Order: sequence, then C-alpha cells, then structure tokens
Amino acid sequence: MEDDAWTMVGKKGNQFVVNDQPFYVNGFNTYWLMVFAADQSTRGKVTDVFKQASSVGLTVCRTWAFNDGQWRALQKSPSVYDEEVFKALDFVVSEAKKYKMRLMLSLANNWDAYGGKAQYVKWGKAAGLNLTSDDDFFSDLTLRSYYKAHTVLNRVNTFTNITYKEDPTIFAWELMNEPRCTSDASGNKLQAWIQEMAVHVKSIDPKHLLEIGLEGFYGPSTPDRVQFNPNTYAQQVGTDFVRNHQVLGVDFASVHSYADSWISQSVSDAHLQFTKSWMEAHIEDAEKYLGMPVVFAEFGVSKKDPGYNLSFRNILLSTVYKTLLNSTKKGGSGGGSLFWQLFPDGTDYMDDGYAIVLSTAPSTSKIISQQSTRLSLFNSLCSWKCHWGCKKKHPLETFLYHDDL
Repeated sequence: MEDDAWTMVGKKGNQFVVNDQPFYVNGFNTYWLMVFAADQSTRGKVTDVFKQASSVGLTVCRTWAFNDGQWRALQKSPSVYDEEVFKALDFVVSEAKKYKMRLMLSLANNWDAYGGKAQYVKWGKAAGLNLTSDDDFFSDLTLRSYYKAHTVLNRVNTFTNITYKEDPTIFAWELMNEPRCTSDASGNKLQAWIQEMAVHVKSIDPKHLLEIGLEGFYGPSTPDRVQFNPNTYAQQVGTDFVRNHQVLGVDFASVHSYADSWISQSVSDAHLQFTKSWMEAHIEDAEKYLGMPVVFAEFGVSKKDPGYNLSFRNILLSTVYKTLLNSTKKGGSGGGSLFWQLFPDGTDYMDDGYAIVLSTAPSTSKIISQQSTRLSLFNSLCSWKCHWGCKKKHPLETFLYHDDL
C-alpha cells in the first residue's frame, strides 16, 4: 500500500472501509508492546512482532495504551505520566506504521493487571474519597474525571510528530478491556459509564472509530438471547451486548470468545460448537439490531488446557475464520478477528498458554496466512454492488471457499 493510501479506517453501514474500499480485519493481540518498548534490551521484540505479523498478512494489532500505577507505569498517578514510557508507546505506533499495521488501542483495564480499575480506586482513596468497591470506578465523579483526563488521544508522537487523534495508524480506540460491573446486574451503571465515555472520547477525537472492549455477554435487554451465553453467570456481570452497543459514539461491536475458561477447561468439540454459535449470534445481532460491524477481538485456546494439542488449536482458528468468511461472502457484519496472542521468538517467559509463535507452528502460520489472502482479495476486489451475495458465482469464490483448511 502506498503511503498516500494510508488513510483512516472508517465504516459504511456494517462494514469497515479504507478509501471507500471494504476493509476486513485479520489481526492479533500483543498487549505488552509499550512495556517492551520502554526497555532498550526488549524494544527489538516490538519490531519482531510486526515483522512476523506482516509476513502472514495480519493487518491489525490490539495492544494496551495504559499502564496505571504499576511497574513501568505510563500513568504514575492521575494525569502524571512517565515521559519515557510515553515515548515507548510513540515507538510502538511509529513502528506499526512502518509495517502497515493498524492498532486498536485500549485505554484502561477491568482487571488488576497493568493497574486496572482497582488502581483508579486506590488513587481515589488516597485522595480521601470514601470508596467501597472497585466498581466505584464507573460511578464516582472523581474517578470518572481521572479516566477522562487520560491524555493519550492528544499526545503528539515524538517519532512521527503526528498527534494520535490524527494518525491513521490507529484503527480504533477501546474504552476498556473487558469491562464488567458485577455490583449492578441490571447493567444501568455500566451503561451510563459507556454513554458518558463514548461521547467524551468522540468529543476529543471524532475521526477514529470507537469500540467498548466488551466480551459480548447478553443481558436483561435481550432475554431471548441469553441462551447463547456460555453460562448463567455471564448475564450477571452488568454487561448487556445489544444495549451497550446502541450507545451514541460507539462505531462497532467487540466480542471475546474463550470456551476454555467459560464452558470447561478440557478441550472438546463442545468448544467448537459454542464458538460457532456464539459468533453467529453476534453477527446476526450486529446486522439486525446494531447495523454495525462486529470484531471478535480476542479468542484462543491455552496449551495448558487438558486435552490440548496443536491440531485442536488449528481447528479452532479455522472455525473462527470460516464463520467470518460465511458472513463476509454475504456482505454481513462479520468485520474480522484478532487471536490471543502473537509472540515473537524468545518471549516464552511471557506466555500465558495462548501464545502463537509462528516460527514454531508452520501449520498455524499457513491457516493465518490463507485467511489474510482471502480477506485481502475481498478488500481489493469486492464492489459495494456485489456484496459477494450476488447470484453469479465469482471466479474467486472457488479459491475463497474450497475446504482446504
């Protein structure tokens, strides 16, 4: 892609577009890029990740643009930043561009890793606020003001001199990684937070796409859909897939999929059946109720699971990819997926069990590469009129859908 074609990703109805051409996503997660870039001895791994991802045609990386109050913190205390760590994030963004990689940048964490909402609550308590639960993150006025003041969007990149909110390298902003508010199963508390923060982010940066970071659980607004949830607990965590995504300012839906932590740890065909029906339900909702693309922003299987083998991981990957292609060929809402997670060689000590190291898994590499090839054909040849749902069989369809995976 020529540099002059490096423009913002937008959306048209239920599809992503770049320069008015469809843009389907084949991507990955590598959450630790900023922290690795902050240390000269590990900075090279950032380049390695993008280089390897690009070699199999991956185009989008989701990573953390937060690290609150912890080791190598970006935000040491509310609105107080470590400039060296911010420069490390600048490096990640500038390096991504070199490899034609777009970034989905997440702005906070629900979980304690890298600070999370618990760190915001600690800051609040240190400032004398009377806080009783980590969920006060969503409702307390001061904590909400801390979140709003997190200035990543207005940052000027020290490598490129481009302000983040003007940089097409950024695919989208994510409000929070996997927000849950278990203290309010009605979903009202989290819904109010999403409404407030979506409008806030859009008021600073109306150009980039925005998503919430949800796992995709169905809640009280769609009682007929809760049957698709992996378990009954999922509808008690304060999230509500359809309602949450009907908020002004939210551009596309996000869903995560972890059969091995939600259904049973032991690897089985039930994982594949769940994954397929979970994806199909959300694609349907995105078309019927939301009129927006949906991205399966995290999915994977851990090699620590009982019964795990490489062949199962490949089948899971193929299941996700095929389910997306079924939507794509109909011009549906399946906007793409990002597996959890891609690691370069020599970072095994960071592996949570889900790491995919391309050099050690040629069969997995091949599946990823084929999906990239298929999607890039859609991106370059699909015309809006056709939507690949037309009666005439396109010569490419044989290549795109024959069952060689």
